[in-house]
Amino acid sequence: MNAGTIQKLSVIRKIDTGYVLEGDVLLHHNETDTELEVEQEVEVFLYTDKKGQTVATTAIPSVKMDEYDWAEVVEVVPSLGVFVDIGISKGILVSSDDLPLYQNVWPEIGDMLFVTLGKDRKGRLLAIPATEGVVRREWEHASEDMLNKPISGRVYHTSKEGTAIISEEGYRGFIHRSERMEEPRLGQWIENGRIIDVKDDGTVNVSLRPLKQHSMGEDAESVLLHLEQNEGMIPFSDKSDPEDIRGTFNISKAAFKRALGKLMKEGKVEQRDGKTYLK
Repeated sequence: MNAGTIQKLSVIRKIDTGYVLEGDVLLHHNETDTELEVEQEVEVFLYTDKKGQTVATTAIPSVKMDEYDWAEVVEVVPSLGVFVDIGISKGILVSSDDLPLYQNVWPEIGDMLFVTLGKDRKGRLLAIPATEGVVRREWEHASEDMLNKPISGRVYHTSKEGTAIISEEGYRGFIHRSERMEEPRLGQWIENGRIIDVKDDGTVNVSLRPLKQHSMGEDAESVLLHLEQNEGMIPFSDKSDPEDIRGTFNISKAAFKRALGKLMKEGKVEQRDGKTYLK
C-alpha cells in the first residue's frame, strides 16, 4: 500500500470515523462523498497523514508519481520548504532542498509550482518541481512572428543568470538578469513581458524592462539617486566596466550611457577623470 499511488480497494468494515479498506487503510468519512458498503470496491489515492499512517481519499489528484501539474502554494515554512495543494486535504511538502538558495525568491502563498510526486528517504510524500528536461518536453514552439509581442507566464526556475517562465500559450521564455529590474519569485505570475528574440529551438527571450525610449528616464532617475546618496559623485563614467555598472545599477552599459547622455544634455551632470558629478 504505497503512498502516492492510486488503488482499487475493497471495504472490509465500517467504523464510526469512516471505513477500513483492505490492507488496514483508513478512509475517513470526510475523504469520500458517497456511502460505501462492505465488500464494495472503491478507487482511492493513498497518502500518509500527520501520524505517518497510510490513509485514503477518493479525491484523485492531477499531480501523481511521474505526472506533472500546477499546484498552489498554501503554506511557507522557512525551516522546511513550502506546502502545495494537489487536491487532497493535506498539503504536500516541496523541500527546501528543491527551492532556490535565497528565501527572498521562494514562492509565496498563492504562487503556483509545476510539480510531480516523489518520496524522501523515509518514504514520505514530497512534491518535486519540474526540471528543465521535463519542461522541454512540455513547451510549445514559438514562431518568428512572436517577436516584440507581449507575453505573460509563470516562473518555473530562477537563478543568478536569469528567470525561466512558461507562458500562457506554453512557450518557454528566458529573462536574462539584465532584462529585469528585480528577480521574480519561483512560482510567480509575470505580466507585461515583451519577446525580444525567438530562438531556433522555439524558445523565446523576454524583457521585463520598458522600451529604450521609456526606460531612459527611469535609468537617469536611478543615476541621479545614486549621485544624491553619494555626496554628488559616483566612480562611474561611460568608460566604466559593464559588470561594475550592472552590479550597481542593474542595467546594461548601453542603458547607463543613454542615461548619462540624457543627464548631461539636460545639464545635470558632468564627467571628469572617469567619474560622474552632479552639476
